[in-house]
Formats: sequence, C-alpha cells, structure tokens
Amino acid sequence: MTRVRRGALLLLAALLVWGAAGQAQAVGYRYWSFWERDGDRWTYATEGPSTARPADGAVQGFRFAVSEDSADATRPRGTARFAAICAQTPEREGRKRVALVLDFGTAADAPGDETPPSARTACAAVAPDATTAEALAAVARPLRYDANALLCAISGYPRTGCGEQVAATGEQPTTAAKEPAATGDGGPSIGLWAGGAAVVLLGTAAFWQARRRRDG
Repeated sequence: MTRVRRGALLLLAALLVWGAAGQAQAVGYRYWSFWERDGDRWTYATEGPSTARPADGAVQGFRFAVSEDSADATRPRGTARFAAICAQTPEREGRKRVALVLDFGTAADAPGDETPPSARTACAAVAPDATTAEALAAVARPLRYDANALLCAISGYPRTGCGEQVAATGEQPTTAAKEPAATGDGGPSIGLWAGGAAVVLLGTAAFWQARRRRDG
C-alpha cells in the first residue's frame, strides 16, 4: 500500500471518529412548536403565541415533538384549510375566526409514560385584537405555561415538563428545561474536542509513518 493511500485511509478513519463523536452529543428539546400557514405550507412563527395577533381567516398550528432547533422542528400534520376547519363556526360581527391545527405528536416523542392525544383541529371565534394564545385558550384548555411564558401544555398535554433537553432519540431528559431554540451553551462540546483530538493524533501518525518510510 502506498504512503499516500495509507495516509488517506488514516485521515478518513479520523473523520469517521470525529463524526461519531459529534453524533453522540446530539440533543433535542421536547416542546410545543408554533407555526403559521402560508399558502400551502407551514412556516415557523417568528413570535410567540402570547404576542402574535392573527387576522381573521388565519390558520395556525402547534406540534409537540423533540426537535434540535427551529430549523429541525417537526411540522403539524393533517388538514390545514380554513374553510374546512371553520365550516361549522359561522361569522359573527365583532369577532374573528382563527383555525387551529393541534398535533400532539407521536409516542416516540411523548414524555414518560404519557400517551399523546389524537391530532385535531378547532376554530376559535375571538375578539378582533385577540392573540393566538387567547384563541388557543378558547378551544384547547387547560393550557400550561412556565415562568418565562413558554407554552408547556395544550389541553393538559403533557402533564409535566416544559422544553426539557433530551437525547436525540427522544428517550429521557438530560438536563433541566431550557429555551427550545437553543442548541447548546455556545461552546464546543466534549465530544467535539475529543473528535478534534482524534483527527490531530491520527493525522500526526500518518505524517510520521510517511516520513519514516521516506527516510528509511
């Protein structure tokens, strides 16, 4: 085997070790994500339900799942057409109608021994200046929030927990509750440092092996 090929294989092995170390450190957050319907697709809401003020005819969704961050968040499933969701809720003067899609997620994302309720839709008839939180409270009580106004439960689900950090598989919490959009403390993880060290060590080994063969 040539020195170049041997060195390439060693570096490839180093990269695989580094990648595995990064995957081992992957985490997610179990929480209710908030979505807005834009045409035929969901977009992640740019503000929370307590400040968002949807217009009459808006469609908004909530999905409970384990996600790494907003880019990785799982979208609500099911029907998302205003005409269908609010068909049985007539227009009323001085009220607006907001269609809500409530997706309680899957058993894989459920905390502890809880079973997620079936996904459903609801049409909230609320005051013209009502927020999404007020629309949600009109059709999906009880709601639960934490001290930072993070939405923790819709229709009582889940019974406990709020934005807790969990393993990437969604099995068990690993730390206390944190902001769900966060992906860490801003510094490199131990796994990342370990992976980097492996790359350096294996790369150095390849260099000295090649030099020893050349000098010999």
